[in-house]
Amino acid sequence: MNAPVSPTETVSALARAFAGRASEYDRTGRFSHENIAALREAGVLGLAVPRRLGGAAAGLSRAAEVVRIIAEGDPATALVLAMQFLQHGLIHTHAAWPRDIADAVGRAATERGALINALRVEPDLGTPARGGMPETVARCSEAGWRITGRKIYATGSPALTYGLVFARTDEAEPRIGNFLVPLGSPGLRIVETWDHLGLRASGSHDVLLDDVAVPADHAVDLRAPDDWRKPDPLQQAWSCTLLAALYEGVARAAQAWLIRFVSERKPGSLGAPLATLPRFQEAIGENERLLAVNARLIAGIAAEVDAGRLPTPRDAGFLKITVTENAVALVQRAVELSGNPGLTRSNPLERYLRDVLCARIHWPQGDAVRTAAGRTALGV
Repeated sequence: MNAPVSPTETVSALARAFAGRASEYDRTGRFSHENIAALREAGVLGLAVPRRLGGAAAGLSRAAEVVRIIAEGDPATALVLAMQFLQHGLIHTHAAWPRDIADAVGRAATERGALINALRVEPDLGTPARGGMPETVARCSEAGWRITGRKIYATGSPALTYGLVFARTDEAEPRIGNFLVPLGSPGLRIVETWDHLGLRASGSHDVLLDDVAVPADHAVDLRAPDDWRKPDPLQQAWSCTLLAALYEGVARAAQAWLIRFVSERKPGSLGAPLATLPRFQEAIGENERLLAVNARLIAGIAAEVDAGRLPTPRDAGFLKITVTENAVALVQRAVELSGNPGLTRSNPLERYLRDVLCARIHWPQGDAVRTAAGRTALGV
């Protein structure tokens, strides 16, 4: 396994290669194993792992930059990568994690390019962040735990080495938490259900667990249900920033396509490129404004986190919804300006539109961020 790389060189080359095959993966909905293999070979998957475990100890600023660059090439691959960086940004600092288990996961990333993601969402529960008890159950056994349940939207599932399964215990007073489960475990299988509007190559399938055995020390973070009600500032900061960076990448790709389009498009009635019209110049300038604002917001929050000054969950949520709403507005404007060519399958802009709309689904969603901020401001 190669050492982790600079985002300005190898990662940019990877993104260009990913862009060349993104359309095919999107059309077929196949998981991009080829892209993951390229990231693994380049050492990118260990970027956020501590140096003592063979990683580059990248902070949030560098992780966000890499996710943004990769998203300009293939957002579905960037989402898998963002989840990898998120987990490694957390598990090596989280007090609840057994150090030897966290170290083993880190070494697996740097030595074998192992992928990890949290498996939290369920058919009836929805996202756990809105409350409720998971139906996935971990039952005590002589050797540890045995887990049964179904998880949905398990991003990257065809290539994951580990899943952090969110489950409740069968104790008299149930606890809730994360269990580290190798995805090759007996009793675990992936059901290929992912057939989505956007991010189609992300492999966000269902994962079924049928009495899956897990060692006792793989219960890496168990707490009383009430302890899960407040968001973790570190988790919120990493998650919101990486998601913001991903959709900034989509928006940048859309802007680049639009600039090429209006520079080359020369309607017969005009006799000059569309780029010469003030209407297009103003619209593209507005897009540039949104990109500049997004870049500063992401850089500012990421720098604070890297300096040990965690933003509040509210401010992290503001970052996510502001950047992603700007990204959606930019891509929609690009479609409006380009007309029918923008929605033609032979051009990537319609794919950027479908991908960027997925930003509204990722937690925290806009209504939750605004309602929480409003309740706090009103004191209710």
